[in-house]
Amino acid sequence: MIDYKYEVFLVVADKQSFSKAARELFVSQPAISKQIKILEEEAGVALFQRKHNQVTLTESGERLMLQLRKAKLIQNEIQADFATTKESEELRGDLKIGASTAISLYVMPKIFAAFHKKYPQVSLLLVNRNSENILKALMDHEVDLACVESGKGVSSYQNVSFMQDEIIAVCSRHSPYYKKEMSLAELMTTPLALRERGSGTLDLVLKSMKRDQIKLGDLKIVARLGGTEALKNYLMEGESVGFISRLAVNKEIDKGILREIQISGLRVSREFNLLTRRGEEPIGLMKDFIKLATSTHN
Repeated sequence: MIDYKYEVFLVVADKQSFSKAARELFVSQPAISKQIKILEEEAGVALFQRKHNQVTLTESGERLMLQLRKAKLIQNEIQADFATTKESEELRGDLKIGASTAISLYVMPKIFAAFHKKYPQVSLLLVNRNSENILKALMDHEVDLACVESGKGVSSYQNVSFMQDEIIAVCSRHSPYYKKEMSLAELMTTPLALRERGSGTLDLVLKSMKRDQIKLGDLKIVARLGGTEALKNYLMEGESVGFISRLAVNKEIDKGILREIQISGLRVSREFNLLTRRGEEPIGLMKDFIKLATSTHN
């Protein structure tokens, strides 16, 4: 832990007064002066300039203050970790998490299980909607924390990126449109099944296509489905090509039920973000959830 004389130094630097620091620390002013004198003798430089009843930091004092503030942050984090470990079994409360479809199905279960193991008395609620509606739920205080794909609207919130994903083109193993690799020109004439408007997945695919001047109206869309599972099941039964999270179809690709198609010149990747409302610094359960989510998938 930080030595007492450094604690005294920080209070004097903050108050710019020996007498005010003495009142803050409930000691006499001579005791404050003694600690600063010891520190200056050890450092071999003056840390304060004294002018009447006010003191200001010297250049050496400024440098020391910056270093001590960093040390103070580390000390606080250590103490918080100890406190969290000690109190985790007794910690209670409710935490409402809003997540887009793919994250709810393929990411959150692992995080929820790990969090519940650490905090068995905490009640977790998962709200599953598309990205657009999850962001609205966060703004309307229906959820405490939102987890969505990178995309439009995310920059309006405080966010922490915690894992990567990729959107890939797939089709049924029986689809006549299957090719190991397909050009963008061929894609535009291929029957497509896509997610609903407001979907973060759809937004990212369209954003990537926009770089090649391809718009939604240029595509041959035969179906629009709400939700990752609905789209996946449709693709397994039908002949269309669709864009879907790799997380959602890894098992089906491994079993040969679905096939991945490489689209030349098109790569759609995304980050998953944990969002909070601007101006509301994550604390308590929310902060712990963000920390655990980040470590679980990295």
